[in-house]
Amino acid sequence: MARRPPLPIEVEEFLSWMVAEKGRSPNTLAAYRRDLAAYCEWLSARGLTALDVSHADLVGFVGERRDSESATSSVARQIAAIRMLHRYLAIEGERPDDPAGGLEGVRVPSGIPKPLSEPDVTSLLDAVVGTEPIDRRDLALLELLYATGARISEAVGLSIGDIDLDGRLVRLYGKGSKERIVPFGSSAAAALDEWFTPRGRARMAPSQWARRGDAEAVFLNIRGGRLSRQAAWLVVKKYGERAGLRSDLSPHVLRHSCATHLLDHGADLRVVQEMLGHASISTTQVYTKVSQERLWDVYRAAHPRATLSS
Repeated sequence: MARRPPLPIEVEEFLSWMVAEKGRSPNTLAAYRRDLAAYCEWLSARGLTALDVSHADLVGFVGERRDSESATSSVARQIAAIRMLHRYLAIEGERPDDPAGGLEGVRVPSGIPKPLSEPDVTSLLDAVVGTEPIDRRDLALLELLYATGARISEAVGLSIGDIDLDGRLVRLYGKGSKERIVPFGSSAAAALDEWFTPRGRARMAPSQWARRGDAEAVFLNIRGGRLSRQAAWLVVKKYGERAGLRSDLSPHVLRHSCATHLLDHGADLRVVQEMLGHASISTTQVYTKVSQERLWDVYRAAHPRATLSS
């Protein structure tokens, strides 16, 4: 596959600014880079650059992206990156105007998260059988994801010092490297304790660590390196299929499930916001809608006078 040409200097400076001034994570920066690389290719094909593109040109770009087969969320993210780039260029005096000002974006339909039921979570966890080190690792990973609502990147980024087994607390580093302390229950503690025994993690550790930081990684791969996000994702999929659960099961579904089940059992919305590391309470409030809908489902199914008889 042909490599993309290097980004223009003004775009590279914008990306550096996003790290230094805004504290954006490596994953966010990588997404911006991909989106802006595609945008720069579009500009170059028309003899334009980010320094001379007009508002009318950008309207045409948005129109083309809307008509493409790309996911709406991907188009919306790219347009957001372009808006931020042009705002930066205007603020820094790289150009006298902001051609993206007033640019109409793409509305992403707000989907309601579909959590697993509590019996489904039990089925998922029960699907991990065996006492091999990889079995102990997989159960510890799944238990921790469900217990804490951690993002998959937060879980695989854990170091041993981030977990307090005695206090049942874990330190997670979320978006923008924001730190939060989250508790976990006895099931996750037992699974982690088994993983940290000589029968678990120690048997997957190499005789010599390949990279600095792997020695402190909580979750290891079969080669003794830090478990990647992709590999952790496959762990969730593997046991979801084994348990006969739905095909779209992902680590984020476990995060949804953790939040929804906490609210189902009376947890305070602000506490759940803190646990999940949401910057805004409005992000957490979507789970209250899920819980209310599930409440109505149970009520309609169980109450003898919930519906009129025919």
